[in-house]
Amino acid sequence: MKDGAELLIMAGKPVLHYFCGRGRAEAIRWLLATAGVEFEEKFYRTKEEYNKLLASGDLMFGQIPMLEIDGLKLVQTKAILNYIAGKYNLFGSDLKERAYIDMYVDGATDLMTLILSYFFLSDCDKENQIKLMKEKAHKRYFPVYSKALEGKEFLVGNKLSCADVFLLDTILSLEEFHPDILQDFPNLQAFKKRTCEIPNIKKFLQPGSNKKPMADATYVNTVKELVFGK
Repeated sequence: MKDGAELLIMAGKPVLHYFCGRGRAEAIRWLLATAGVEFEEKFYRTKEEYNKLLASGDLMFGQIPMLEIDGLKLVQTKAILNYIAGKYNLFGSDLKERAYIDMYVDGATDLMTLILSYFFLSDCDKENQIKLMKEKAHKRYFPVYSKALEGKEFLVGNKLSCADVFLLDTILSLEEFHPDILQDFPNLQAFKKRTCEIPNIKKFLQPGSNKKPMADATYVNTVKELVFGK
């Protein structure tokens, strides 16, 4: 007898496998939602559930997230994101645009990595991490994005791409730690306002969507137990 996830795949609805929290899967949720794709999620909360998935052989490198879509079982976050962006025309019009999109995405990913790792630091290191987030954003990354948006609505090709989606996700996540993070960047303020009004993104930002809240102790402890065995 097929389980719920298998039935959903047969019906054509993608299924995202991850823990019940943001982590590496949140960017996937953002991109699917922006593309207007309805998807389901299968959460792993216990060692038994997670070990069963590991034993299935579906995870190429023994890690999640995994996205089941179009008959594929995709792993590795960047590969999943590239597939979605390519499938739903969020990856630029040519190779040159894609190269710029990749660079902007990787920059946003660098910043997001600081945020994701924050929740797994010791209390004495968290304060320094919060300061580092702002320092890196202001001195290294935001000036680049601000310049790229000068006189433009979007980062690349004057149309929405996955780079814009990841930048918005990063901005909103940073604002949870530093509400005034955009104070000195009017181009990014305008960008945030515009992109938050895009219908699919606006819907994703409303209560009841697949968007997850900031990581709490339950999420952190689940990841520590299932992934790190702590």
